[in-house]
Amino acid sequence: MSFDITALNTMSAEDFIHALGGIFEHSPWIPASVVDARPFASLAALHAAMCDVLRHADEEDRLYLICAHPELAGKAAIRGELTDASASEQHAAGLDQCSAEEYAVITTLNGEYRERFGFPFILAVRGHTRASVIAAMQTRLTHAREVEVAECLNQIERIAALRLGS
Repeated sequence: MSFDITALNTMSAEDFIHALGGIFEHSPWIPASVVDARPFASLAALHAAMCDVLRHADEEDRLYLICAHPELAGKAAIRGELTDASASEQHAAGLDQCSAEEYAVITTLNGEYRERFGFPFILAVRGHTRASVIAAMQTRLTHAREVEVAECLNQIERIAALRLGS
């Protein structure tokens, strides 16, 4: 999907929120928080404003956003329940083409990660392979929870930038 900053700046508030509601997975409250700050000079400026909202959100809202993300190569992917953006991103990394062994490893790591941290593993998968995703999961399982919360939010900001095209 491609966004045009001029169109975003001039559309109704409702259309703006609807258009950008999926940039941050199932979290239209983020674009809703910046709609009145228009016009934005660029997509990068819009992205920065939305990231600022996220950084200043309370912990509950940040954790809600983290939990809104699907597991990589998880049950939602298998059932075809991902958003179009998530499905496309996971497909590009080959996560929909895992061997039985890779799927078993990712499933185990997803479970260990969720049990350890209480939320799904999040990674901006563009440029990753199945092997590099698995390696990242293994490495990040060794982190402290606060490090992982911060890393998930960083990854979410990167995903949003890629989705927005900024």
